[in-house]
Formats: sequence, C-alpha cells, structure tokens
Amino acid sequence: MAKKPSPRKTTKSGKPAARRKAVKAKTIAATDEELINYYKTMLMMRRFEEKAGQMYGMGLIGGFCHLYIGQEAVVTGIQSTLKKGDSILTSYRDHAHMLACQIDPKLILAELTGRITGISKGKGGSMHMFSVEHGFYGGHGIVGAQVPIGAGLAFANKYRKNDNVSVTYFGDGAVNQGQVYESFNMAKLWNLPVVFVIENNQYAMGTALARASSEVELCRRGDSFKIDGEAVDGMDVLAVREAAQRAVEKCRAGDGPALLEMKTYRYRGHSMSDPAKYRSKEEVSKMRAEFDPIDQVKKRLIEGKIMSEDDLKAIDKDIKATVSEAAEFAQNSDEPDPSELYTDILVAE
Repeated sequence: MAKKPSPRKTTKSGKPAARRKAVKAKTIAATDEELINYYKTMLMMRRFEEKAGQMYGMGLIGGFCHLYIGQEAVVTGIQSTLKKGDSILTSYRDHAHMLACQIDPKLILAELTGRITGISKGKGGSMHMFSVEHGFYGGHGIVGAQVPIGAGLAFANKYRKNDNVSVTYFGDGAVNQGQVYESFNMAKLWNLPVVFVIENNQYAMGTALARASSEVELCRRGDSFKIDGEAVDGMDVLAVREAAQRAVEKCRAGDGPALLEMKTYRYRGHSMSDPAKYRSKEEVSKMRAEFDPIDQVKKRLIEGKIMSEDDLKAIDKDIKATVSEAAEFAQNSDEPDPSELYTDILVAE
C-alpha cells in the first residue's frame, strides 16, 4: 500500500510555514544619491501614514483608511523607473502611491480630511484620489477594478503609438477576481505596455494566502496567458527597482505585458478598523526587525559611510515637520460647499 503523503505544515493562521519568510534581499549597486532619495521617499511615506493613522483615531478622517506601512519599498522602487507620460493606478491603499508621484502631502491630507483644498476637492477621501497631472489614475475602492482600467490606459498608449507604460497595482486578495484574468488575456493578446504589480502582503483583508489561493506563487498567475512573471523581494527597494526596470523596458520595447509579484508585508491591519488578530505579534515584530525596507537602506547608508546617524535624524526631523505642516494645513482648510456635489461629473471635449 502506498504511503500517504504527510500534510503540509501550516502556521496558526493557516499559512504554510515556509511562506512566512520574505525572499532574501539581493546586493544591488546604487549611487549614494539614489540611496538617500529612496530613504527620504520611504520615510516620508512612513511618517505620513503614521500621521494619517493618528488623525483617523482622533476622528479627523472619516470612512475607511488603509495604511501602507511596511510596503514602502514597492512603489518607491517602481516609481524610480518611470518617466513623465507613464501612468500608475492602484487600489484603496493609495496614499503612498500619490506621494511617490510627487503630489504635495498637504493636498493628500486635505483630501483625507474631506477639505476643499484636497487633491479631489474633498470628494474622494482616502480611497478615491486622482490626478491626471501627476499620472495618477486613482485609488479604487472596488477590489480588482483598477486592473482592466490599467489595461485600458495601456491600450490608449499603444493606439497613440507612444512609449508610455501603465503600471497597475493590486493585492493578493484581488488576484482571484475574474476581471483580472480578462485583463491578462486582452493585454497579452494585444501586447499592451502594462506592468501588472501584485503587492502580496500575505493576508489580503485577513485571510492567509494559502487559505484562499490554490496557487500561492502569484508570479505564475499569468502563465496560461503567456505573460512572463517574476517574484521579487518587495522589502528591498533596490531589488524592486531592478525587476521593475526590466519589466518597464520590456513594455517600452513593445513586448509587454509583464507581471511582478512583490513579496511584501504590512505591519498594520488591513484598514484602521482591523485589529489583525489573525496573526501573532511575534510574526509582525520579526518581519519588522529583519526585513524593514527603510532600515535596510538606513543600514546601507551608515555602513557605506554615506550618512551618519545624526544626518539621518535630521532628515527624519525635517520630514516630520513637513507632515505636521500638512496636517495643520488640512485642519485649517474649509469643507467643500454642497454645490461641489454637482461638479466634476462630466468632461466636455
């Protein structure tokens, strides 16, 4: 009688134990200026999201609020490979993506607090920001809905015969949506210049990946559509940049689409209302201690004698001041007049 295979070991959350470790970071070259810029960008995202969480707790931000803390390396690394004319769009976890697009933090916090000075005039809130001027085509509240839109933007670029690329972010919870696969099929059928980025933070809304997906290697999700996929250490900004550069160049050359699975991790709950009891505090602490994207760059800066501890503290102080100024600006701004409900509904050309 054949021996019955032993069951795969899982953690308390149902996630395979072997999946808990992040992909080992690679040693990739970067200039001193690049490292400093990545550090500043990711630290701005971290401090901004911490302030947003604080203001939400004070009742200054209404509705839903999804923080990006822990995932900063993903959008920072990818954005460094893009040029003017490229577009990005993502889900409702969108604050950091806007910061990556060089949008003023004052406008983002004003939007979060529902003020007329916000990037969407206070009508979008946390989940529905938008700025064509900055190449940001929205945070989207419907899970997976941004994926076909990203493919559509790529189609427009190909139709116009330019070399612009559409980068479409979505999470491990969205990969099982049917519209994602429809988009994959059309994107490959027409070789659209779109980079599909799966931000795999392991838990979707609160369910471990292995409990919701029969195929947990998400970089393989494009295989049946003949879309090349790559798994990337999403906690290392340089590994992200390297993989993103290959994907973007592939699309610019007319050989798209491309798919990147960013193996990352969020430290907070899915949203501010999520206590995240589906994982242990020890797990979060271990990930933060061993794989934090900002600490990795900080270590490189110090060990390479590029910056001192005092230099880094000064940067942090300046960033905190910028975020505090943005919070003050938001709170001192007016709320939109009710007449704003009737604006920005139709665009006439």
